Amino acid sequence: MSLAVCTLFEKTYHFGVAALSNSLYKRGFRGSLFAGYRGDLPKWASGSYEDDKIAWNGCKTLLVADGMQIHFLPLTTEYLFANYKAEFMLQLFDGPAANSRGLVYFDPDIAIKCNWEFFESWVDFGVALVHEVTSNDMPSTHPIRKGWEKLILSNNRTITSNISSYLNSGFCGVTKENKEFLKTWTQFMEIAIDQYGFDSRSFHPLPREHIFFSGDQDAFNIAAMCSGCPISEIGPEAMDFIPGGWIMSHATWRPKTWDKKFIKLALKGYPPTRADRAYFRNIIFPLNPYETKSRVRKKLRIMKFASLIGRFYRRF
Repeated sequence: MSLAVCTLFEKTYHFGVAALSNSLYKRGFRGSLFAGYRGDLPKWASGSYEDDKIAWNGCKTLLVADGMQIHFLPLTTEYLFANYKAEFMLQLFDGPAANSRGLVYFDPDIAIKCNWEFFESWVDFGVALVHEVTSNDMPSTHPIRKGWEKLILSNNRTITSNISSYLNSGFCGVTKENKEFLKTWTQFMEIAIDQYGFDSRSFHPLPREHIFFSGDQDAFNIAAMCSGCPISEIGPEAMDFIPGGWIMSHATWRPKTWDKKFIKLALKGYPPTRADRAYFRNIIFPLNPYETKSRVRKKLRIMKFASLIGRFYRRF
């Protein structure tokens, strides 16, 4: 059995799903991408068909190219999708991905850069995780981590991984054997909501100094500390947050690449990023979210001109 891939999207994030799908296919992934969504499907998914073979009501399947398909799974949750990842992955393990040996979750603003075989082998070493660039250095004595430690112990769990960096929840790879990581992630997400007043419909509803300021991502870090599952970490270069990366690019900032006014931003000193360039390398084949090649060529010309401006003027 091979790994399946999953993501969550709504509104304009469908552009990122198309680029993610293309990057996966071009790097050798063959299999199923399970895409949970709210709202309407994009025009580029108009060729999808109702698929009653998938254990999910309302599933529609789109053939991306030979050997790869996207299963669009409608969701009714009120959760902000950033806070719903662990629950979604558990539902997949219990339903449409039951025959997969594991799941790899990518945020829809990620494009992969390395061969898919790397991910297949990575998860065999433990839950695949990537360091955030903000607060990457987060030692065991950090006051937020000490707060998590106190919470872990009060819930009758023990510290099983002495991690010293903050982790980005935009990606994780989990085999069936390590499903406990997802269960622990979900447990502490529920604790954040029920005991600490975290609003599951919001991104940052609590003060910056709170142990659940980032809610889902903080619960994700707690799970890495105490789930009992082995973990395998790579630094922030794995998401192109710093130079030297070769695994994936993650466009974490807003506006997202597909919404950016590149020339306007370049004139303000903000040229296209590594993640922007990775996105544009993956928007033509096999899927074209812009419908015509002429629209893609126009956007590429704009981005290249903005990059040229950035050679002479930038704020960083």
